[in-house]
Amino acid sequence: MQQLSLSLNLPEPKSKTTTWLQEILASLGISRIPTWQDQFGLSISNWLREHNHSPIKTLSLFSGGGGLDIAFHDCGFEIVQMVEIQAKYVETLKKNSQPGKWLENSQPVCIDIRNFVPSSQLKVDFIIGGPPCQTFSAAGRRAAGVAGTSDARGNLFKEYIRLLKTLKPQGFLFENVYGIIGAQQGEAWQQIQAGFKEAGYTIYFRILDAADYGVPQHRERLFIVGLRTGNYLFPYPTHGPDSPGEEPFYTAGAAVVGAESKDIELGIGGKYGYLLTDIPPGLNYSFYTKEMGYPQPVFSWRSKFSDFLYKADPKMPVRTIKAKGGQYTGPFSWENRRFSVAELKRLQTIPDAYELEGNRSVCIEQIGNSVPPQLARILALSILEQVMGVKLPFVMNYLSSEKKLGFRRRKRQLTTRYAQKAKEAIALLKDSGKFTATTKTDSVTQGQVVRFLSTDFAWTEQEVSNSTKILVKYDLKPDCWRIAVSSSIQREHFIFTSPHPKSLPQNWDRDFKNSLPIQNQDKNQYVIDLCPSTGREDWGLNTKKVKLEAQELDQQVFTALWKAFEEKLVEFTHKADLVQLSGYYQYKPQITAILTFHPRLKVESFWHVIQGVVRGMGVAQQLSAQNLALLWGIEADEIFSHLQSLRRMGYEVRNHNTNSQILQGKYLIPYAFPTLTPRSVQLRKNLGDCRD
Repeated sequence: MQQLSLSLNLPEPKSKTTTWLQEILASLGISRIPTWQDQFGLSISNWLREHNHSPIKTLSLFSGGGGLDIAFHDCGFEIVQMVEIQAKYVETLKKNSQPGKWLENSQPVCIDIRNFVPSSQLKVDFIIGGPPCQTFSAAGRRAAGVAGTSDARGNLFKEYIRLLKTLKPQGFLFENVYGIIGAQQGEAWQQIQAGFKEAGYTIYFRILDAADYGVPQHRERLFIVGLRTGNYLFPYPTHGPDSPGEEPFYTAGAAVVGAESKDIELGIGGKYGYLLTDIPPGLNYSFYTKEMGYPQPVFSWRSKFSDFLYKADPKMPVRTIKAKGGQYTGPFSWENRRFSVAELKRLQTIPDAYELEGNRSVCIEQIGNSVPPQLARILALSILEQVMGVKLPFVMNYLSSEKKLGFRRRKRQLTTRYAQKAKEAIALLKDSGKFTATTKTDSVTQGQVVRFLSTDFAWTEQEVSNSTKILVKYDLKPDCWRIAVSSSIQREHFIFTSPHPKSLPQNWDRDFKNSLPIQNQDKNQYVIDLCPSTGREDWGLNTKKVKLEAQELDQQVFTALWKAFEEKLVEFTHKADLVQLSGYYQYKPQITAILTFHPRLKVESFWHVIQGVVRGMGVAQQLSAQNLALLWGIEADEIFSHLQSLRRMGYEVRNHNTNSQILQGKYLIPYAFPTLTPRSVQLRKNLGDCRD
């Protein structure tokens, strides 16, 4: 049950010929225009002013761009102070707090909440806000698990509780991602509940979907209302199948009508931009997977975030708008372009007249981090009536504590619907001759080429700055693909004798001696053999196995081997990259790789670490330095330098400094092969100096 400590047993709303929303809009004199939510807020504000409503003194915490503030200000809550640490967001709050603006007479304060000490004269009736959610979010879980309260940001709720204890308002509204409930096996949620109880509040909570409350966006969030005295019930949805009268969802297509978009160009560019055109509205990159029936899969199932190449459906609310993302982070318009900032504001129900300060990315941060004002208005009105005793000009319908909403069930049904859309779209593409060719017309199966590998892992045909010239030889046959790589700059290699790592069989190298090419046995320093994992014989390559042959024991040559293979993989299979061949790291890898050194070659311990990583030892799991040392057969104090070397070879290596969701002292190597490119977010992060 998602709502606590309430004994009221309310009757279900009666079936009506008109919807509850229609009754509300009629009572306020609002017409159905694309910006009806803006009119809703203004009408409520005017009605309260006309009826001499006494403003409710309210403190806003973690204000961001002001989503909650817009809603509560509209509903008669006077925002006496808005506490926000980000100066770029405070500029927006200041702009809109000027006379005649949406948040007129509000007072933004740019300060870290941990340093915010309210004056003794500050008296408030209510507090609103929600601390940063990254440590509890779904994106955080995919990045590396949920850090929860083990991350400093996950403990900011304690500052919220500190201010509740200091100011003792009548109540509060707290918003966050619903992942907060399950973080750390529920430990974080227990701490939060206990903290609010200790501060003297009874809490009522529900997970709500913004689309159920007139927002053209599916956005599931946890809302907590805390009261010192009295009871509280959450309002019924105004839209969707759960709403009284079943008002249809407000769609993305209806919302953006008339919004400014003239500065947005068609297309999104980049490596994958061309793929957007064929994706049916409502789907994402998964359209190009085998599981969706795509004949020439580009991506592996669940290998990307759900908003990767996500194209909005104009007949439905969009998926959650994210505050930050990459070049391919949706939602994208059904017109195969990016949404304008004005359109994104509409999809979040931020008023047209509300001015966002900053460039496009800063504006999108503020939109994606905000609570949609229309959802927040309905919550504010429910608090105004139940807690503050204000008689509203329309009837409010409230959910009993036992009433369950159906948005999760409907989400599962959407999956089936979009699978059918994918099937129909693929059939049309087949009819148009889309899949007649399986490879590029200029693909060749044998020869040699020159490539250049740069220090930021660009793989190019033309020389670029800070790059090494690489000679690639390839012979691609149905029984075996052979790709050999050497650097054009010959170096002397110092061979160090060291015992095999204690975790590897002593005869590992000799077991695979026969896999070395006979004619090149004296030339190749090592060979990497690849084949499909057991039970996955259909790996999408028109060959049974792959041999990557290195003629130098060199870190750049090692990286170049994988880059050369990836180039041919993309050329012959349409797959986007190596990750799509292997699959997302949180699932069992679809390929197996074994690195075998020349039997007469003695190598230093780091290359034995590489040998283990290629085979998957210490990969795709969070491990401490001690765990990795045990797996790789080296000393723990060598781990950090080896991990840094792996990053210099193009491996993605994560820790708490690169991904705050990873616990202190743990490391994560997602894949058994190098994945970094010049566009990789991880390339711009640093492991720091932690050597534990």
